[in-house]
Amino acid sequence: MTLAVLTARTGPAIPDSDADRLAGDLTGALRAAGITAIHRLAPGADEVTRLRELARQARDAGVPLLICADNLVAHGSLLWMLATEPAGRSTVLVAPDPAGGLKEDRGRVIAAPPDGGTVRYLGAMCIAPAELPLLEKAADHPDVLAEMLADGFVPVATRVRLLHAEQVTTGVELAGARDAIAAVDEDGARLRLAVKEQDDFFTTYAVSSWSPLVTRAAARLRLTPTAVTGLSVLFAVAAALLFWQASRVAMVFGGVLLYLGFVLDCVDGQLARYTRQFDAFGGWLDTMADRAKEYAVYAGLAAGAERAGLPYAWPLAIAAIILQTARHMTDTWYGALHDEAAARPAPAASGGVGARLTAASVKAQSQRGSLIYWAKRIVVFPIGERWALIAVLAAFTNGRVTLAAMVVLGLLAAMYTLALRSLRALSMRVGVLHTVDTMRHRDDGPLVRSVLSRVGAGRPLPFAALFAVYAMAAVAAIGAGGPGHDPWLLALVVIPVLAGGFPARVRHGGSLDWLVPAALRAAEYLTVAAVGLYGAVPPAVVFLLLFALAMRHYDLTARMEKGAPATATGGAVLGWDGRVLLLVIVALLGHATLAVVLLTVVVLSSFTMTALRDWKASR
Repeated sequence: MTLAVLTARTGPAIPDSDADRLAGDLTGALRAAGITAIHRLAPGADEVTRLRELARQARDAGVPLLICADNLVAHGSLLWMLATEPAGRSTVLVAPDPAGGLKEDRGRVIAAPPDGGTVRYLGAMCIAPAELPLLEKAADHPDVLAEMLADGFVPVATRVRLLHAEQVTTGVELAGARDAIAAVDEDGARLRLAVKEQDDFFTTYAVSSWSPLVTRAAARLRLTPTAVTGLSVLFAVAAALLFWQASRVAMVFGGVLLYLGFVLDCVDGQLARYTRQFDAFGGWLDTMADRAKEYAVYAGLAAGAERAGLPYAWPLAIAAIILQTARHMTDTWYGALHDEAAARPAPAASGGVGARLTAASVKAQSQRGSLIYWAKRIVVFPIGERWALIAVLAAFTNGRVTLAAMVVLGLLAAMYTLALRSLRALSMRVGVLHTVDTMRHRDDGPLVRSVLSRVGAGRPLPFAALFAVYAMAAVAAIGAGGPGHDPWLLALVVIPVLAGGFPARVRHGGSLDWLVPAALRAAEYLTVAAVGLYGAVPPAVVFLLLFALAMRHYDLTARMEKGAPATATGGAVLGWDGRVLLLVIVALLGHATLAVVLLTVVVLSSFTMTALRDWKASR
């Protein structure tokens, strides 16, 4: 449910009959957007009081408040978009305007800096319950939005793009605005708007060029976005099974199914945006399914290569899942850092490499469609390019070559993004990990939470990085020595584990502390690989444990990104510290395979039960 209020903006230049008709049109559009409680404020001294009352009423009810100027002429779909923001965040309606008083930064709206704005406010915004106190405080200000932005309000930008909206002040403007709206095929425009505006190269040209046709067909068949997600999972699993067969025909058909599955993976989001069927569980499921499908394909490729007698395929699959999960962790937290910098900017460094890289990145992003624009998007090796590469290489080569390419290109992309993002983060001079439940996102267990963290000593990132480096060295040394060699390498893991737990309660507000979760994930996964090598654990079993751990850790970040509620999964399943020590101790006792299997069952069971509980709650 959403409350809506029409604020008085029409002036004497618009006849009363036209003003009433305009207000009626807006009311009808709001009702079509699913809003039943609509209030129209009359100009006067009590307008501010009434606005505050409505804001307080919405806040107490835990529902958003949509504010719309009564002189706005707009397609109803735009108001529908405002009222149905996917993650329930605050959003404002804006249009491109270099002279506007606002700036759009990574999809968020902030006050225009001294170098100028990029968008202008169109008189409509939907405010989330948590941010309604900012409205109550700014209600008596002449420019409510500007005052809220000054107080830390950072809403999402809803841009008109192919639709039309404008505020009118005269009868002539009103007639012109209505003509402009009538000239647009609203349903067709909404279908095109369902496609992401800035996507990867492969997705843009090989998928989004025709996927809206599938989206419209899915809508007519009354499929839900979650159902389409399920179909994409089936296609990916079928592709993985074909890769497992390893024959040339099976590999070709597997590549085709993988591509079609990726199309459906894009369609589920497009269908959600087209039909405005959003829920936190659906967004979470889409993210989790993407990762699960990719890693299932890795397993299929490795199993197929092993079936064909090609060695080292499973180690490549293990390297790929470790690398890709760590990369995704950096992607998540760098995005959160960037949003934090936009919401609460610190005095940024005026010079230096980081500042120059930021300026170059902004310039490249503004040159949409140019060679440098696409090069910048391709070099990070996004999911579209990864799936395209897998499909092509699997069809023409084999699973081992495909996995090797994933590891090499993923490593190059990781080095590129880590170096550039670290330099840019230093220039931002803000932190982000301390703004959330730090120990939850670190995935600390009872040992760290109750004992080690009380020491409160050291810096978070160096200790986490030390653990990752040690684990990598252990993998290399044990791999070279063979099963059972160098037990002291495993035994000494206790030292970086203890050191990594000491600073858990220390404020993670450093410019590079957003890297801590990725470092801890890499350290834990590499330790799992080391235990597998030491105890001669079947590589497929090691991969399955890494898959289970990845699902758990993606769950933590997906809930944050999609606005899904935190559940018991946020509590530690032993935590990274407990899992590492348990694996190492049992492996040294000679039961490494048993430890890996049992831990896999525990982690997967916990994850599955939580997912089922949330699915039932969402229904």
